[in-house]
Amino acid sequence: MKRVVVGSRSSPLALAQTEEVIGRLNAVHPDTQFEIVPLSTRGDRNKTDPLLSMDRGMFVKDIEAALLSGEIDFAVHSAKDLPAGLPLGLIIAAFTERQDARDVIVNRWGASFEDLPSGATLGTSSPRRVAQLKARRPDLEFLPVRGNVGTRMEKSGTDGYDGVVLAAAGIIRLGRASEISGYLSPEICIPDVGQGALAIETRSGDEALMILLKAIEHTPSSQAVRAERAFLQAMGGGCTVPVAAFAIIDGDSLKISAMASSPDGTDMIQTEGTFETSNPERAGEVLAAQLMERGAKEIIEKK
Repeated sequence: MKRVVVGSRSSPLALAQTEEVIGRLNAVHPDTQFEIVPLSTRGDRNKTDPLLSMDRGMFVKDIEAALLSGEIDFAVHSAKDLPAGLPLGLIIAAFTERQDARDVIVNRWGASFEDLPSGATLGTSSPRRVAQLKARRPDLEFLPVRGNVGTRMEKSGTDGYDGVVLAAAGIIRLGRASEISGYLSPEICIPDVGQGALAIETRSGDEALMILLKAIEHTPSSQAVRAERAFLQAMGGGCTVPVAAFAIIDGDSLKISAMASSPDGTDMIQTEGTFETSNPERAGEVLAAQLMERGAKEIIEKK
């Protein structure tokens, strides 16, 4: 039986995601043994610095180093944790079927976003979420919050937090969807690039492993996330101002919406477009160019 070593962050969600991928692989490669190696990342070890002070790759760089050294054969990432550009020698072999990409709120009242009382305090360290939600509800307060998904959910109703804003996918994958108070539609809050999707990263020279992994690729999810990642790359990769893009596949059409905003949500630019699915990267690049032409360049340079 062939043995393949899989790298993963050690959080409950990361391990659940890795088990999800291995389950899909076992279904098509029953004669292969997959062994999970939990790894620590800089983002996991640094529990005090604000997320804003750390780069987008903080949860993946140590795992990528293990890939490049040959310690592991492939890694499972939350696609939204990946920087726009990958290190030389590494490649995304597949994206599996995307889970719900929306953001959600969990709060002490079990209220929807629209029904939250004025002055309510929500925990999130995401500039993207703060900007879009402040634009809709300037009467709400936002505080940074750190920790894994379970830790952040437990903050709701304690320590000065009336609730928290999180990705739906993580809560669903942990089997805690019943605790969600309300879902935020992409019209209210465009999700992060790659949110809800899992990316399988491996060494670009390992053709046999790439073929093995490609068997669980979900083409519509891959097309959508590739468009979003091309948008992020064109916007400057790891820029710290609030930017977002979300794509969906409808038949042969790729529909993508995107935004860039000042941190307080008062200066926000949004755009959307429909493209052919044959070239997802072009869709993301075109939308980024449109945002830049409409003033996003000035917002990014002012940060």
